Amino acid sequence: MDFLENSVRATGKRGNVEVITGSMFSGKTEELIRRLRRAQFAGLKVEIFKPSLDNRYSETRVVSHDDKSIVSTPVDHATAILLLAGDVNVVGIDEAQFFDNAIVDVCNKLADNGIRVIVTGLDMDFLGNPFGPMPALLSIAEYVTKVHAICMRCGNLAQYSFRKSDEDQVVVLGEKDKYEPLCRTCYNKALNKED
Repeated sequence: MDFLENSVRATGKRGNVEVITGSMFSGKTEELIRRLRRAQFAGLKVEIFKPSLDNRYSETRVVSHDDKSIVSTPVDHATAILLLAGDVNVVGIDEAQFFDNAIVDVCNKLADNGIRVIVTGLDMDFLGNPFGPMPALLSIAEYVTKVHAICMRCGNLAQYSFRKSDEDQVVVLGEKDKYEPLCRTCYNKALNKED
């Protein structure tokens, strides 16, 4: 702890971890892009990363569902972020749920070095279970923003990403063709958990 406190005093930089989470179609990536653009406008050096497996919209851009985008670097493993981050002030990481638990250590190391880290990810998978490293990221974050979609069946706030297809593996890339945001009541009805 003394090392961290001394490095903050010596560099004058204060790193932190911010997590933006919620269901699909809730605006996580849109909020990430908004925060990163503001940092760029302020003249800060920004690097953005995403898991290489997420190529739904673009190989080299982080793209929101409403077509906002920003240039990013796709990486196969979270540890590559440490090698590629360079001399930056802000690091953005999209779709963190697709990384393994090493993403937690990566975020901590970046923040300990005085870098502002902004991470997005689904908090729950299609079964309503905590998704990958997201619970740990939420635990270490100084700031957490939970955003909500609108339930496609009743119009209330939605926090679940209901999978409409029969695939049972946890990671299935898709959009509105495979997923819909649902509130708790509609999600349970869709899963036949309620009478």
